[in-house]
Amino acid sequence: MPKINPEREAKRQRQAKLLLALQEMGVTDVAGVQELYKEMVGTVLSAGLEGELDEELGYSKYDYRNKETENSRNGHYSKTLKSSMGEMEVSIPRDRKGEFEPELVKKHQTALSREIEEKIISMYAKGMTTGDIEGHIQEIYGLSVSDSTISRVTDKILPIVKDWQARPLEELYAVVFMDAIHFHVRSEGQIVKKAVYIAIGVQMDGIRDVLGMWVGENESAKFWLGILNSLKNRGVEDILIACVDGLTGFTNAIEAVYPKTEIQQCVIHQIRNSTRFVSYKDIKELMRDLKAVYGAVDEPTALYQLDTFEEKWGKKYPKIGQSWRAHWPNLSTYFKYPQAVRTLIYTTNSIENFNRQLRKVTKSKSVFPTDDSLLKMLYLAMMDITKSGQAAVRIGVKSTPN
Repeated sequence: MPKINPEREAKRQRQAKLLLALQEMGVTDVAGVQELYKEMVGTVLSAGLEGELDEELGYSKYDYRNKETENSRNGHYSKTLKSSMGEMEVSIPRDRKGEFEPELVKKHQTALSREIEEKIISMYAKGMTTGDIEGHIQEIYGLSVSDSTISRVTDKILPIVKDWQARPLEELYAVVFMDAIHFHVRSEGQIVKKAVYIAIGVQMDGIRDVLGMWVGENESAKFWLGILNSLKNRGVEDILIACVDGLTGFTNAIEAVYPKTEIQQCVIHQIRNSTRFVSYKDIKELMRDLKAVYGAVDEPTALYQLDTFEEKWGKKYPKIGQSWRAHWPNLSTYFKYPQAVRTLIYTTNSIENFNRQLRKVTKSKSVFPTDDSLLKMLYLAMMDITKSGQAAVRIGVKSTPN
């Protein structure tokens, strides 16, 4: 049995994974690389055209010892190509006999399609860093593209993000979920924790849409107040139900902008807070008794079960019952609605599921260099999730926990 070269085998497996990843995105050959953004296109195409001429002539540039043809290179000529980002100049190599007919940019071709732009966006949206994309293109295609070029290319998405963030919204939303997810960003030479505020709206016809994502400091009710006013300015006249976590002051912020909106505080967050300091010996039984409260058929039954819970556990864990009663007006909103609506609104799991999908994309990036770079990747990830039908149309809802 022949020996396996570990280094060669590792490289083969790595190439197989890279090929599979690119094939899943629709990139199957050099033609697929044609669709990068304006700055990137020039570099990619020039390298590719040089490679085509190498193949045509049978030897690489300056490798005269392997030259077996009378034909040779004869400089370059400039060609203007139209792209979605405007006109661009590409340097086309020539051969002395005039026999070279490039495939990447054909002789009479005057424009590039949008595919190359979509490919880099797709790779970036799936969580690949600029270094990853550079490595993928280099290893699969043998083309060199710098990470700074890729960064400049993806930066062109920022004006689109700003437009999306300011787009008009529906006048009325049945439900709006609001939550924050945290990332590390470099700021003034230090690494700080930033909150990305996310709002997802459910329209009256059931269609769900990410209303916006905003980068700010650690989550605060004051920042949410600004976001709510922004939604108002973008055309949202009313929200029937707002589903939020237990952030202090959140309720006041919502009532200041949308005084008629009913507020449903996330029951799951309340449960987590309630059981944080419960002994592991008691947790199973206590959770069963607590479920009798939030899983009751109606509010009177829930209040009766809360009385029963406090009679049993009040002396040992007095703060649990006190907390549920203090937050009861916003914890009990879902009892007003039928089961299908209850399942939707009693928890912010809908938006947390979306957040988890964002984390999968960003896990390769431990620190973002700027707020814009963070927002850029999240927007592209959101568009990719939306395209796959997981965000804008249906963001998963979990059933009542056991």
